[in-house]
Amino acid sequence: MQLADHAAAPPAAPGTRALTVKLMQPADMARWDAFVAACPEATFFHRAGWQTIIDRVYGHKTWFYYAERDGHIVGILCLAEVKSRLFGHSLASLPFCVLGGVAATDDAARPMLDAAAEKLARELNVGHLEYRNLSPAHPGDASWYQKELYVTFRKEISADDETNMNAIPRKQRAMVRKGIKCGLRAVVEDNVDRFFTAYSVSVHRLGTPVFSKKYFAVIKEVFGEECEIRVILRGDELIAGVMSFYWRDEVLPYYGGSLPAARECAGNDFMYWNLMQYAASRGVRIFDFGRSKRGTGAFDFKKNWGFEPTQLAYEYKLIASTELPDNNPLNPKYQLFIKMWKKLPLPVANFLGPFIVRSLG
Repeated sequence: MQLADHAAAPPAAPGTRALTVKLMQPADMARWDAFVAACPEATFFHRAGWQTIIDRVYGHKTWFYYAERDGHIVGILCLAEVKSRLFGHSLASLPFCVLGGVAATDDAARPMLDAAAEKLARELNVGHLEYRNLSPAHPGDASWYQKELYVTFRKEISADDETNMNAIPRKQRAMVRKGIKCGLRAVVEDNVDRFFTAYSVSVHRLGTPVFSKKYFAVIKEVFGEECEIRVILRGDELIAGVMSFYWRDEVLPYYGGSLPAARECAGNDFMYWNLMQYAASRGVRIFDFGRSKRGTGAFDFKKNWGFEPTQLAYEYKLIASTELPDNNPLNPKYQLFIKMWKKLPLPVANFLGPFIVRSLG
């Protein structure tokens, strides 16, 4: 973990202790996660374990700042530096995660954590500082730019299977029932091998570089039972797989993929229905379908389930750059790369992919 100077706190109000900003150390991880669990603004992606994952898999430098008053954490901000000749130099909260930014229970902690992040960004001379927020953190601040690149899909679910099934639009409901009639079944596994096979084949088909198998194995190791690996089988034939996170009363199917045979037996449709059934049975009440870009197949698939998109507020402060980043597969300049990637043999794509995605974040 890279160390930085503590940010100076403003004068404390009468009768209060001054706020200080510090960097999380290994001994702080348990109380960091206790704060995350209790803070309404915090998300699964604010967990201390992401520092371990980013460090062990990619070797990126991280700064997990926390604001403390009277010995209690009152705000946090996770940051990681990604430096690439191809995709630029950034400091983000948080790479490889849907969400990030400041989570706080004390409003005075927010500007202090912002100041620490900007100071670090200028010391590193990054192109930009990025916060991945659920809602804007700096409305009306002209120094922060917002891009409407991603939306998220979240929906309440019931404890009753029939209610959840009837909430799915008719055409999509028919696909779920097709998967059931095909005799598909789910198996929960601790090993990432079969999930990775389904995932890597799927993203290769889309022309997208793959994350490494090590990445998924470390995620499972770090988060344990909060990370579930579910594979879908037809007999003994692998059809699809999904890695999901359980957080509070939510389930987040975060990475998923399927083999070509899934089309003939509605494998993806069955997989998410099966996950919804299981999650509902264990008391989960929010199904978070994750982020997608408008104009993509994933966006349309989630809409077809009856989920409505909510715009994510990704904010950027330019430091050394003069324009906002556009590392987006919908960017026309990447279309030739995507076409070429699809033609690579799968073993070659699986070997090269991790070297590319480590720089994308």
